[in-house]
Amino acid sequence: MTHHEGHADLPADFSGRVRLFPLPNLVVFPHAIQPLHIFEPRYVEMLEDALREDQLLAMALLKPGWESCYEERPEVYPATCVGRILAEAQLADGTYNLVLQGLCRAAIEHELPAEHAYRMADVTVINEQPPASEAQQDRLRQALTQRFRRQVPESLVSQEHFSLMYGADVPVGVLTDVIAFTLDLATPLKQDLLSEPSTTERARKLIRILDRVAELRADKDVAGPPFPPKFSDN
Repeated sequence: MTHHEGHADLPADFSGRVRLFPLPNLVVFPHAIQPLHIFEPRYVEMLEDALREDQLLAMALLKPGWESCYEERPEVYPATCVGRILAEAQLADGTYNLVLQGLCRAAIEHELPAEHAYRMADVTVINEQPPASEAQQDRLRQALTQRFRRQVPESLVSQEHFSLMYGADVPVGVLTDVIAFTLDLATPLKQDLLSEPSTTERARKLIRILDRVAELRADKDVAGPPFPPKFSDN
């Protein structure tokens, strides 16, 4: 198991208990870097507690219908991404900007009774199922790379940037997660990819999505998104 494919970045004493940060329109993946702006008082409290303790937050996607009970505990999808705070800065108004690095997939087993303004849950880390062979991994990696290149500008800078970031030795699970995070896909599609523990099946799903996106763009003659991607507004 490589460093990329394992959970070496989780604390050695990780208990499975996490602070949940539910959002309606953001899915974070392992290996991704996500800037966030924290302004709601309950989430400022969550962040400050995390900074004092384990530096971890678990990003969760709210299920449809969350609008009617957002201030309470609306339902979230069970598949989440546990991330580590890489950097943070408190602003003059008491809000925070932070940078979160996705570490691993996890399944929410149950939420804990409310003891804080924010939500907490016990999770089980999801161990990914790698491709059956190196040959299969190579085929999937090549297919993903070819399709992703069609989605980014063909300028020399963009292509060189892509080649430097994702060389031939990058595990297919990492490549799949980074592409899924980078592209402007529908949020439910991203959640479905996050929920899939098999790297082979996840890569195949993403390949089908990229083929469909290419077909739609060809019909509309629309250019692909910029690469590298811009920071999220979240």
